[in-house]
This record gives sequence, C-alpha cells and structure tokens, in this order.
Amino acid sequence: MVGLCEALIFGHSAGLPLDNMIELLEGGAAGSHALKNLGPKMLKRDMDPGFLVKHLVKDLGLALDEARDMGLSLPGTALASQLYMSLKAQGGEEMGTQGLLLALEKMNNMSVTKYTLENKAE
Repeated sequence: MVGLCEALIFGHSAGLPLDNMIELLEGGAAGSHALKNLGPKMLKRDMDPGFLVKHLVKDLGLALDEARDMGLSLPGTALASQLYMSLKAQGGEEMGTQGLLLALEKMNNMSVTKYTLENKAE
C-alpha cells in the first residue's frame, strides 16, 4: 500500500493520467490486488473500508512485537506501522487501508487529482 500510494503521488506530480497508469501497471510485475481494486477507489476518493486502519495498526503492532521477541528487524513493517499510526492520529482509524494516501498527501502538502466518472481530472 505504501508503494501504491507513493506511485500515485509521484505520477500525479509528474502529470501522468493516473487511471491509465493503473491500467498499464496492473498487467505487469507491478500488478497487485491493491493496485487493481484500491487504486481506482483512491482516485475516486473512496476511503470506505474493506479492512479498517485501526485493525491494521493493531495487527502491525502485534507483528512488530513478535518480531522483536524473535530478534528480527522488520524496517518495512515498522515504517508502514508508523505511517498508518499517523493516519489514525489524523482521524482515519475508521477508513480503509487505502486511506494511507491521505496521510502521505498531507506530508507532501498536495492532493492527488480527483477523477470524475468520465475519468477526466478535475
């Protein structure tokens, strides 16, 4: 999800048509369930949950606690946990995990272009 959100922010900042970018990427090695299903929801600003941020924060915390007990370093998981805790602190705990886009937009003082039903940027 971090990679997807960052790709949308990068693509938007580069002036790319994000709906086309998603379509292009989903057929290749960058394709994923998140890209195919949550990417379009993010472009429509649909943050309705499939899986709640507050539950992901809890689960990431449990994974990090267990990893610590096992003597493992999981920096990617720790980063994702911090980013989702930031979203939760911003009032996003009842959003779907795709709400991470909003926290990253805030960090970059920008907003990914919203799309209309005709797939045109507003």
